Amino acid sequence: MVRVGGEVIFNTAHLPESWKLETYVAHGGYAALRKVLTEKISAEHIIAEVKKSALRGRGGAGFPTGLKWSFMPRHYQGEKYLVCNSDEGEPGTFKDRDILMLNPHALIEGMAIAAYTMGVQRAYNYIHGEIWQAYERMELALAEARAGGYLGERIFGTEFSFDLFNHHGYGAYICGEETALLESLEGKKGQPRFKPPFPASFGLYGKPTTINNTETFASIPYIIREGGQKFLELGKPNNGGTKIFSVSGHVNRPGNYEVGMGTPFAELLEMAGGMRGGHQFKACIPGGSSTPVVPAETMMNCTMDYDSIAKAGSALGAGSVIIMDETVCMVKALERLSYFYYEESCGQCTPCREGTGWMYRVIHRIEHGQGRVEDLALLDDVAHNIGGRTICALGDAAAAPVQAMLKHYRHEFEYHIEHGKCMV
Repeated sequence: MVRVGGEVIFNTAHLPESWKLETYVAHGGYAALRKVLTEKISAEHIIAEVKKSALRGRGGAGFPTGLKWSFMPRHYQGEKYLVCNSDEGEPGTFKDRDILMLNPHALIEGMAIAAYTMGVQRAYNYIHGEIWQAYERMELALAEARAGGYLGERIFGTEFSFDLFNHHGYGAYICGEETALLESLEGKKGQPRFKPPFPASFGLYGKPTTINNTETFASIPYIIREGGQKFLELGKPNNGGTKIFSVSGHVNRPGNYEVGMGTPFAELLEMAGGMRGGHQFKACIPGGSSTPVVPAETMMNCTMDYDSIAKAGSALGAGSVIIMDETVCMVKALERLSYFYYEESCGQCTPCREGTGWMYRVIHRIEHGQGRVEDLALLDDVAHNIGGRTICALGDAAAAPVQAMLKHYRHEFEYHIEHGKCMV
């Protein structure tokens, strides 16, 4: 898999043993943490720099990171927690595991800075259950950091003590939802909680908790070392910094590409080697399987940032770019996606538990030549009655692809129903 580095996270990915502590330190690693602790930089100043950087959550929601950090009650008397969401399980996503494998110390340093800022002494990194190698790599990195004095008691001889622990999940997609992740960390069944209360006031073990994504935390050392303004200028207003895009599908060079936010999609596609086998670009799912599909002609006019993709009717999500050529049957593609959400629904909410199965069975029926004309109205209706009616966003994630496919490629579904076979 191709890995193209930018200035922030994959800048050392090309080096031998880039994951080692000595490599990280030789290229400026832990300088930001040392600066923060030894110069006693205030939490207010750090949060202001993160806000200035326009860093938005890289796990999919895109919530402003500095604003989220400001929600943590810094002077709360009692235990508080910091949690990294490395539960990367959505189809099309594969950037965070590369961070864990190639630059784990950036994550550790970013979490240590965040912990200092929010007055936290203990943190957890929840790692997806199907990437055991990444878990092992992170365990080695934590051991190196502790031995080097970057974790533990009185770091750099200061009053700040902090430790970080990895937690290996078991591959449940629902545990990527932050409150389901907290339930799992507590040893319970991974099911989302009702909100409010939100984790900032009632999180892990009922204590104030801040949760961010792997890429988000790994961006923090650069922001503190180089300044929020410089990070912002790597991207565009309201979309600061670089972003790792996981490009997969029908391209010649699938892989992770760290580029500035606002990079034209056409440039990203060219970086990935263009369409495989000289085929024609048909459609793109720009942010992972839960984001609506965008037709080629619209996508080619987009830039890779939250605002541009939203205007195109989709979402940047985790930056998981799935490219499809003209040989793809959209009915078959949707059948596979719908099966995933049907299987991964935790079953807590009736609209999601029943609706995901209902949608899958109808789409499966259409794909296998048994569709009926009224099935398309039925799919529209079921999807509409799932979205916004569940405790977490999995229901929306299951409904959005169905609605978008029917909006842009209804003719392929109609052809299936009429002829009992694929159009392509």
